[in-house]
Amino acid sequence: MHYRAVPRAALLAGSVGLALVLTACGSGVKSFPLQEKFGSTATYSRLFDATAAQTCEASRRALLSQGYIINTASSDLVEGQKSFQPEAESHLQMVIRVVCAPESPDGKISLGFVTALQDSYQLKKSNNSASLGVGAIGSVSLPFTSGNDSMVKVGSVTISSDEFYEGFFDLVSRYLATVDDLPPGVR
Repeated sequence: MHYRAVPRAALLAGSVGLALVLTACGSGVKSFPLQEKFGSTATYSRLFDATAAQTCEASRRALLSQGYIINTASSDLVEGQKSFQPEAESHLQMVIRVVCAPESPDGKISLGFVTALQDSYQLKKSNNSASLGVGAIGSVSLPFTSGNDSMVKVGSVTISSDEFYEGFFDLVSRYLATVDDLPPGVR
């Protein structure tokens, strides 16, 4: 057999062509545009004229005042959740997480970072029928049906509304006036 050298350009072109063919074959996978754009907006954070512990305590009280159940509460983190049922077969769950960090060297100014996540659930129904197998006769289907209803998560979204966060930060500012003197164990 006689081997002939193949130019590098031809190998490269063949490799690129093969990659394009393989990519076209895998085009059944849905791709999404990039969802995140980092910027210097203040939607999710706010400076407070208070310590981190005071900011988190005011955030805890703000969440409690709106009917949230507090899952976690410490001097630098508060997380609460609340459920909503806008329709008979729909359920929403909002989870709000606040992280409090000192922003000044003396710790008397803090930064509150807030993120709200809303999960959506839908009622899914499934019917089951029963059948009975009898040796000589065969299979007999009985009219007994049972249904299983379950809530299935159908979506999740991070809330990005400036108005939503403005309302939360305003409420935290109101509660900061009541938490000036925290007990020694809370600071």
